Amino acid sequence: MNTNSICVIRNGEIIPLAHIPLISISEFRDTVIEKVASGARISAFWGQPSGKAVRLFAILAQDKYATLALLSTEVESSYPSLTPNCVQAHWFEREIAEQWSVTPTGHPWLKPIRFHPSYRTGRDPSAVTGEQIGLTDFFQVGGAEIHEVAVGPVHAGIIEPGHFRFQCHGENVYHLEISLGYQHRGIERGLMEQPAKRRIHLIECSAGDTTIGHATAYCHAIEALSGCQAPARAVFLRGIALELERLANHTGDLGALAGDVGYLPSMSYCGRIRVDFLNATALLCGSRFGRGLIRPGGISLDVDESRVKELLRHLNKASEDVTEAVELMFDSPSVLARFEGTGEITPQTCRDLGLVGPMARACGERLDVRHDFPNGIFRFSQIPISTWHTGDVFSRALVRWLEMQRSIQFIRDQLNMIPDTGLRTEIGSLPPDTLAVSMVEGWRGEICHIATTDQQGELTHYKIIDPSFHNWFGLAIALRGQQISDFPLCNKSANLSYCGHDL
Repeated sequence: MNTNSICVIRNGEIIPLAHIPLISISEFRDTVIEKVASGARISAFWGQPSGKAVRLFAILAQDKYATLALLSTEVESSYPSLTPNCVQAHWFEREIAEQWSVTPTGHPWLKPIRFHPSYRTGRDPSAVTGEQIGLTDFFQVGGAEIHEVAVGPVHAGIIEPGHFRFQCHGENVYHLEISLGYQHRGIERGLMEQPAKRRIHLIECSAGDTTIGHATAYCHAIEALSGCQAPARAVFLRGIALELERLANHTGDLGALAGDVGYLPSMSYCGRIRVDFLNATALLCGSRFGRGLIRPGGISLDVDESRVKELLRHLNKASEDVTEAVELMFDSPSVLARFEGTGEITPQTCRDLGLVGPMARACGERLDVRHDFPNGIFRFSQIPISTWHTGDVFSRALVRWLEMQRSIQFIRDQLNMIPDTGLRTEIGSLPPDTLAVSMVEGWRGEICHIATTDQQGELTHYKIIDPSFHNWFGLAIALRGQQISDFPLCNKSANLSYCGHDL
């Protein structure tokens, strides 16, 4: 590998576009495959217009070095697919084909993932992939005794649309295909059509249950571009809000897992306690989901000493209650019998697919942006990484519980030493022809935002990679060899975002 084929930056840094190596597609392909085989991960892989061509960029996370490797190439109508040699590229290449009408030749299952018109041609995505695979075609397993079970896209209750197609022999699942993108939300397109001050509102809608995570990633990117540094008090309150978001969602997930195996005490308790953590966030900003708190340059609202004491009181009470509810669940043999050995993902499969967040840590992988690529408050205050090794539903539940305990202690510590500084710094002008990378460890895992400016210093391209984008295929693999009745439990143990995927 030519060392001149990549450049290296850190989380929250910027780089002139001219400094990112532009190499041939063959060298680009070989470099990505080699780096991933050596332990790097594809954090982002996307396209941007470059005259009549499309410039492909890749960001490879080198976790053990806390660095990000960037490289790029230009292609026109097609290029040799990376997926046959690098499975992590699978979902990214499908997105690139859909968005830019560029075909990764040799991709094993080239279908659109959101069914959007192409950025470049405005054509239906079938214009790129229709000759190979129809829009509604699904993978099929042959055999007289094989049957299909189709679920969705419309579901009971209020969950968002997604289609699940199971290939089964009796009750055993041979393959699960997941089809998403039914909402056509167009968040990334919309960002470029909005005035700068309105973009944060779209960002907060990227995944509504991860408002704090995505807003923080966006603000870090804009602050990096403008050379602005948020005041210390704002940095502390952002970190507290991020961990409260983690606590609320992990509590809800543990309650949902209890409900899926019919253990109603923990389900009921966690459903109520989740609201207690949401109400703690509301004490910070008036919104239980953190809307309106995180803004470029800092935060929009402050907390006084009485509010801090009330927040601590809420936190301590919720902590006592959730400990009782979760320990009750983990002490139940019937719950453990359903959790253990269900939906296993091996460490090697985890690495091959590039899983992130609790799904990866439940496979024993020590991946956490707060530790590996610290930004904001985590440059000064660390949270230990929580892992378990069995890769099953039990492991994914246990990792959530371990993370909750550490987040609670973290929030207590930070509330007792919030710096007495300002709340917000004015954002300056953005530099021309520059790229910024911002990563945040949301409660589902690694959130990655990339912002690019043009020659006038205007934001010209914005890319969002929600952790669900990395992990949906992991859920499909977790179902192989399982009973179809285990799907709700496996699905809840991942709890991936439909809207965070449909950007």
